[in-house]
Amino acid sequence: MITERHGSAMHTKGIDMKRAEVLDTAKGYVTQDRAADHGDMEDNFKNIESFWYLWDSIKPDDLPIGMDTAVKMTLLKIARIASNPNHEDNWVDGCGYLACGGELAGK
Repeated sequence: MITERHGSAMHTKGIDMKRAEVLDTAKGYVTQDRAADHGDMEDNFKNIESFWYLWDSIKPDDLPIGMDTAVKMTLLKIARIASNPNHEDNWVDGCGYLACGGELAGK
């Protein structure tokens, strides 16, 4: 299923969404001003890259598949929290990614 964001709500669309609709939706996401939610794009990307670089330099070599992604996505959310600590989505998603990583760790 492909979801479409309208404000802070997500609406599910059928899997038959046309390519042009997907591209139009993506264009809407990247061309609207998202700085209020996520901070300046370039600053945010630099923060994310810094967190990921640090993680890559200290993570275990034998980290099970998927855990690296869970950690990096959590760090992405932490970088966004630095830009806007009041945006609840970052806190919730960060917890979600850690929970997914925890599930993988328990396997």
